[in-house]
Amino acid sequence: MITDPVFYLLAIPAVISLGLSKGGFSGVGQIATPLIALILPPLEAAAILLPIMLVQDAVAVFVFRKDWDSWNLKVLLPGAMLGIAAGWLFAAYVSSAVVSILLGVTSIIFVLNSWFRSNHYVSATRPSALSGVFWGSLSGFTSTVCQAGGPPYQMHVLPQRLPKMTFVGTTALFFAIVNAFKVIPYFALGQFSAAGLATSVALFPFALITNALGIWLVRRMPPEIFYKIAYVLIFVISFELIRSGTMALLRG
Repeated sequence: MITDPVFYLLAIPAVISLGLSKGGFSGVGQIATPLIALILPPLEAAAILLPIMLVQDAVAVFVFRKDWDSWNLKVLLPGAMLGIAAGWLFAAYVSSAVVSILLGVTSIIFVLNSWFRSNHYVSATRPSALSGVFWGSLSGFTSTVCQAGGPPYQMHVLPQRLPKMTFVGTTALFFAIVNAFKVIPYFALGQFSAAGLATSVALFPFALITNALGIWLVRRMPPEIFYKIAYVLIFVISFELIRSGTMALLRG
């Protein structure tokens, strides 16, 4: 089990953000992997978070089991499976420094999209099925490589302006299935370890408590305050990941 106190100073806020995200505040959890990746290689950080996410996914799917859109899952999931496979191949041959840069760039794009999209979607539009396969594949890829599947997924779903609970339920079910399939490549890449799994178990209480809190909050409060705080933190951390990854490449 990891005993470094600095790790837990970063991991506990990361797990709390995941709990709020899985509870319905989609986007807040984007900060989780960048936080832990400041002290661990990105793939190792993602592997520690994955068991926690699977437990949180199970709770979220149960709570929102009646609120999901079947058409979106039908077009997104086939693409996501292709993206997971591509992410598997990518992670096996590219250094952790490159993954750090990818994670930083992906997170910055996510923040900029969130900041500048407010007036973009005036009326609801349903994208094509091909669009769903494309964005689903990108979501599966970035989710596998750096636990950042949210931005591509949201690019496809947000313009549809689904009812809030339908959006939350569809998101919960989509990422529950994606995360379950990611177990295979993570095992194949040797990212799971006894110490990592023990650390995941130690963080479970924070995951479950904040998951319940997120579910409670999503039914009662507007999410704007959570997004604003999370986006600023993601933006700052993403630049640090890009800097550290670039320096590691230059040193190599």
